[in-house]
Amino acid sequence: MLRIAVQSKGRLYDETMALLEEAGIKLSKAKRSLLLTAADFPVEALFLRDDDIPQSVANGVADAGIVGENEYVEKGKEAVLIKRLGFSKCRLSLAIPKDTEYHGIQWFESKTIATSYPLILNRFLQEKRIHAKTHEISGSVEIAPGIGLADAIFDIVSSGSTLVGNRLKEVEVVMESEALLIANSNLSHEKRAILDELLFRFAAVQEATGKKYVLLNVQKEQLPEITKLLPGMKSPTITPLADEGWVSVQSVITEKHFWEIIGKLKNLGAEGILVIPIEKMIV
Repeated sequence: MLRIAVQSKGRLYDETMALLEEAGIKLSKAKRSLLLTAADFPVEALFLRDDDIPQSVANGVADAGIVGENEYVEKGKEAVLIKRLGFSKCRLSLAIPKDTEYHGIQWFESKTIATSYPLILNRFLQEKRIHAKTHEISGSVEIAPGIGLADAIFDIVSSGSTLVGNRLKEVEVVMESEALLIANSNLSHEKRAILDELLFRFAAVQEATGKKYVLLNVQKEQLPEITKLLPGMKSPTITPLADEGWVSVQSVITEKHFWEIIGKLKNLGAEGILVIPIEKMIV
């Protein structure tokens, strides 16, 4: 059984649970408890505060964990980074009062900065040779300038709406962050095998993200132009139709270029275009 630490609430919790479900890891949502066991896979989820996950994985309370990169770097624990998961993206930034003039990093010299990430902040300030006072706060960092507790803040920024709501503006991005899969450095062979299977499933889910399966009919003479647009996984699948001179083409395209490619296919005479979402993709 592999025990994986998961954030107990928030956006990272929601996206982690969605990934686990897509990977076939079914955990009961009817009852929230500290520890849940999957019904059909040798995994159990341990629900913790996000800042407790790196230490729990490092000391073996959990075998693996899904945690924000910000917490992983801040805690500096001896857990091994296994995979970047590509979701729950945010950034750690410095922000100051909205109406304050800002002309560069030297503004922070001799200022007081409120943060929940003193380690990351102090490293950044040392690199920039800025002497500032760090005031550590465990939550609601954004209110610090408004109540006179600090001149600026260093905190997580996603959409930026929290900054706007507190009359702050982002002036320096210090670090980009996303969800990470981390693991204990001393996993048994059995647990490592389970983790490898979990990684395989995650990869299949993520490979399918943002991709569509396309089927269409086209005259053979248009195939050279059509195949330039539809590379597929290696190359498109081409099947003759009962109508002589016509073929069926099957391929995979990315969501990002979907409408652009579909328009070009129609202009080349493609007919009966069928678009199907992809749930999993094994490469």
